[in-house]
Amino acid sequence: MNFKTYQHKGVFELENGKGIADLEIAYHTYGELNKEKNNVVWVCHALTANSDVFDWWKGLFGQTDFFNPKDFFIVCANIIGSPYGSSNPLSISKNTDLPYFLVFPQFSIRDMVNAHQILAQQLGIHNIDILIGGSLGGQQALEWAVMEPQKIKNLIVMATNAVHSPWGIAFNESQRLAIETDPSFFSNQINGGLKGLKTARSIALLSYRTASSYNKTQSEQDLNKVDNFRASSYQNYQGDKLVKRFNAYSYYYLTKAMDSHNLGRNRDSITDALNTIKANTLVIGIASDILFPPDEQQYIAKYIHNAEYHEIESLYGHDGFLLEIKQLNSIISNFIKATTLETDHKNLQIA
Repeated sequence: MNFKTYQHKGVFELENGKGIADLEIAYHTYGELNKEKNNVVWVCHALTANSDVFDWWKGLFGQTDFFNPKDFFIVCANIIGSPYGSSNPLSISKNTDLPYFLVFPQFSIRDMVNAHQILAQQLGIHNIDILIGGSLGGQQALEWAVMEPQKIKNLIVMATNAVHSPWGIAFNESQRLAIETDPSFFSNQINGGLKGLKTARSIALLSYRTASSYNKTQSEQDLNKVDNFRASSYQNYQGDKLVKRFNAYSYYYLTKAMDSHNLGRNRDSITDALNTIKANTLVIGIASDILFPPDEQQYIAKYIHNAEYHEIESLYGHDGFLLEIKQLNSIISNFIKATTLETDHKNLQIA
């Protein structure tokens, strides 16, 4: 495993015309690029994750898992705006020698992909064998497959969409409103907005899980309890957990970036954009996902040529793409084996 940071010299131009000076991109790599350079697995991570995919997607990525460093050269890069090593609102501005805070330029999913395309070039990666991501990571993967259709051989997206929904935007706006109620968010302090961030995380968690999961894991055994419920403690715990590892400014900007996701922007249409994807595509939905409902994944699969769609059952809603490892392993491994056999068959026919 290697953890490094790439610095892009000059100004990285954003989709909105603004720029980030000397953009930094933190990234992890695992394994080695083979001579044919056809063993690249590029992972696009979700909202509050980092570039260490072996840490947060265990069971799918690891030394003895399907995606392992013996067979693949695995790359996961930290997205713009995230506090795990890439340029973000708490980075130091050259103009002021102080953190950017709320003057950090707004960015989009497309900007994240543009940054990672630059990193791929620096790493000598000209083609990606498998591009994979869930949620916001899936949004990035779809954008990349549209932007560079010839370079992506296999595409795997899960619990994601082709355009962020009004429902998803409403959840994100509610979280930002919670952050804005914390006066310290506007005080230009490193720890600004943390109380608001805790509340925002509590709101988000309700969209990530399901009523059934709470009923199963947070039910009370004491029939006489009238306060200090397990569900209340759980919401507080999850809020505190994020506050210890994240910051309110990054969260604020990243939710706005998610809202910006629209494959049809400055293109003919969303369906036309999906039609341009040439990769062998696997789309996975989660039956109980209320944040990214399965019909959004079905829509993606419908308009990508020969895309394969699978739907998994999970008690945990949207978080199922991180937790239902056994189901994911089975679907993904079968998909990759089938596409490999198909490619081998075509090569034999050509020979």
